[in-house]
Amino acid sequence: MTNVTRGFYKWLIALPCFGLSTLIFGIGIIVLALLGYGDLGSRTLAVAWAKLNSRVLGMTVTIEGLKHLRPKQSYVITANHISALDILLIYGYLPTELKWVMKKELRRVPILGAACQAMGHIIIDRSNATSAVESIQHAAHKLVNGMCILFFPEGTRTKPGNLVPFKKGAFRLAIDLSLPVLPMTIEGTERLLPTETLNWRPGAVTLRIHPEISTLGLSSNQVDALCNQVEAVTRGNPLPQTEAPTPSLET
Repeated sequence: MTNVTRGFYKWLIALPCFGLSTLIFGIGIIVLALLGYGDLGSRTLAVAWAKLNSRVLGMTVTIEGLKHLRPKQSYVITANHISALDILLIYGYLPTELKWVMKKELRRVPILGAACQAMGHIIIDRSNATSAVESIQHAAHKLVNGMCILFFPEGTRTKPGNLVPFKKGAFRLAIDLSLPVLPMTIEGTERLLPTETLNWRPGAVTLRIHPEISTLGLSSNQVDALCNQVEAVTRGNPLPQTEAPTPSLET
C-alpha cells in the first residue's frame, strides 16, 4: 500500500469506521450497563468492537503463550504500552475477562469514556496517589472466578527506544491479594501507530503471554523485587523467580 493509498484509506475508511463503531457499540454497552449487564457488554460488544477495528486497521495478530492461561484463574495482568492499538490487541484477542486500570483523562473521550465506566473499568487520578490506590482497592472484590485486572505499569504509552521504569501499584496489589502476576509483552503496535501520531500503517503485531509469577508467601517488602522481575520478563531479560523468605529455624 503506497503512502497516498494508505492516506485515503485512513481518512475515508479506517477513522470513520472507528468513530462509527465506537458510537454504536459504546451506546449498546451503556444501555446494557443500565440494565445491569455491564460485564456482558464487556465480554461481547467490546470484544467485537476491538476485533472489528483491528481488522479494519490491517493488524495481523499473533498470540503466543495461551497455554499459560489457567481457566477461572484471576490474575494481575501487566503489559508494556507502546501504542494506542495495544487496547485493541488485548481486548480483542486475550481470552479472559478483565478490568482496565485507566487514567481519568480517558473518561472525557465522548462515548468511549462513558462505555468504559459502564463496564466497570477502574478510572484513576494519577495526580493523586491516595485516590488512585483507593479506586483500585475498591475494585479488588471483583477479582474472582477468572476476572482479571490489567495494568500498564509504565503508566503511559512509551516512544520507541524509551524504557520507562515500572510503577509498583500492580505488584503491591498482587501481593496484597495473593494473586499471580501474568506478564505480557506487546510487539509491533508501535510500528502500526506510533505514540502521539496518526501515522498509521498495516502490519503484524504480537501479544506474548509469559508464565505466571506466583505471589504466595510474598510480603510487602518484596514489592520492589517482584516489580523488577516482571519488568525483566516483559523486556525479555528474565530474572530468577521471586521467592518468599525461608522460615528461620532459630529458636
